[in-house]
Amino acid sequence: LSAVGAIAPSVRKAEIERVRRKRPDSLDAYDLVLQAQPDVDSGMPEQVTRALVLLERAIALEPAYALAHGNAAMCHHCLFLRAGLQEINRTSSIRHARSAIVHGQDDALALTWAGFSIGMDAHDRAAAFTTLEAALVISPSSALTYILGSVILGWSGEAERAIEWSAQGMRLSPFDSWAWAAFDAQAMSHLLRGRYEEACRAAYKSVQANPAHSITYVQLAAALAKLGRLDEARAAAARVLELQPAFRYSRQFAGVNCAPALAKALGSALRDAGLPE
Repeated sequence: LSAVGAIAPSVRKAEIERVRRKRPDSLDAYDLVLQAQPDVDSGMPEQVTRALVLLERAIALEPAYALAHGNAAMCHHCLFLRAGLQEINRTSSIRHARSAIVHGQDDALALTWAGFSIGMDAHDRAAAFTTLEAALVISPSSALTYILGSVILGWSGEAERAIEWSAQGMRLSPFDSWAWAAFDAQAMSHLLRGRYEEACRAAYKSVQANPAHSITYVQLAAALAKLGRLDEARAAAARVLELQPAFRYSRQFAGVNCAPALAKALGSALRDAGLPE
């Protein structure tokens, strides 16, 4: 299974490169989604805003295209958390996620994106895992399903299960473009359990996997602060604010419906690191 998972991202990358070489007026809905995918995977506002332009074109061509809706849900999720917690992005994420579920009963990737948005933005963890489990029935080797499920579990305070799901995702696809999210889930889960060295190692792996994503540095700043390495923690915190100037950890926690115990553990560490509440 790990071989399958390692090959899949390379195949998708090759397909995206093929699409980029085509004339824009020859792109159909499928090609538009593929062209948008790298920006969706970035998880950051400027890129996902670009992706949404393509995804909206795809949906205009094929209104029942589940994968386009799933990707759009993820884009609005990223805008919600990274660009000011605007209610329009939260509701758009949920709306597209529900469309992906309705139209994507045979599409594991569409269901994975949708389940994540339902869990993170609608705060309906039960519905999220019903959707993610449906994705795994279709595609038992879907690394992304396990990775995004681990993030939901991590913010929910289900530390050990989050670590199990993230580890399974990484076994299936060691070089996945969303590996940073798996390590992020591990970092917050180890921190919640008081395993600060493990949290720090996982956070460093998350940063290495996606050095342009603000949340990776949030977990790193917290882990370093818990270890008493305050100068390094403050440097990581400065990077958070460089990437996401409006970051406030209390708003982040509210946005993801963070488990109270995790919010307490992370909040005290982030305060010590110098991040604004």
